[in-house]
Amino acid sequence: MKRRAIDWKRSASELAAALPPARLHPAVLAWVEQSPQRATWAVAFSGGADSLALLLVLWAHWPTRRARLRVLHFNHRLRGRESDGDEKFCAQVCAALDVKFIRGVWTRARRGASEAEARAARMAFFEQQARVLWLGHQQDDIAESMLMRLARGSGTAGLAAPRPVQARPRGRVHLRPLLTVKKSEIAAALRAAGVAWREDASNARGDFFRNRVRRDVLAAWTAAAQRDALGGAALARELLEEDDSALEAWLAALRPMAADGSLALGKLQGKPRALVRRALHRWLLAQPQAGELARQGFEALLAAVERGSPTRHSLGRDGFAVIRGGVLRFERAGKRRRRFQRRAN
Repeated sequence: MKRRAIDWKRSASELAAALPPARLHPAVLAWVEQSPQRATWAVAFSGGADSLALLLVLWAHWPTRRARLRVLHFNHRLRGRESDGDEKFCAQVCAALDVKFIRGVWTRARRGASEAEARAARMAFFEQQARVLWLGHQQDDIAESMLMRLARGSGTAGLAAPRPVQARPRGRVHLRPLLTVKKSEIAAALRAAGVAWREDASNARGDFFRNRVRRDVLAAWTAAAQRDALGGAALARELLEEDDSALEAWLAALRPMAADGSLALGKLQGKPRALVRRALHRWLLAQPQAGELARQGFEALLAAVERGSPTRHSLGRDGFAVIRGGVLRFERAGKRRRRFQRRAN
């Protein structure tokens, strides 16, 4: 039997009635109120339930923005005909909604590519298209991300992800209005609106950590909790973001980083270790020649920063973290050798 064609505009209106603005994250709504009307909005659209719901809700709730809406689909080319089918579906939905569809293709796709590689390629394409990027993450994604990051020992910044309004470099911003909605609620609302979506069969396999958490852990965890564990994780994320923002504001007020990239340790003296740790993280990120520092090495350097005593700590083959006179600086490798040669001459 031939499947009935979907009236996408009508379905978008029905979905918007089930997911009114009051159901969306308030931080995103506040951001929209301040957003210039002529700003271009880009929507990441895979064809799956979450991104489809996001696109339909944006189209229905903000009709004045439709002319400047850009819908982005990235074909990873990792699933053959299924990947091409996703792209075709996304193009058809956009044509029915009369919005601009922009496709990207992973030209360097290879079998066995990691989840991180695929995500990096996809995000690079998305951020080329617009400064404002809308993403379809929802409450299940919060719990999955939290469980994954707990496994690697993340702090407040990592555990507060994904954020509803995420500032990015060069004035870019990522928006996630569906963090207040569970995946099951999104699927139910789409079905009620008579909408079909694309399913990625690879999500059911255990190739990637997130897939394993989603398939094997999340359902058991929520069942064991015997309460709304997803809502609890979402609330914990909000509280962690508040704490993280407070630490960021405190550190910014101290202004320990000088214009030359050095860190004034006196401004951190007597402050909580969480603040000193954050300052050291910021300092390391600001050193382009510093190598990757293992967790044990970071903790050793953190202890030296807290003491403030003279230290010379290796940061890879290109340089050292040097504490001298209560200031932490990056010193390139070979600098001490050149000084010794001048003294010898």
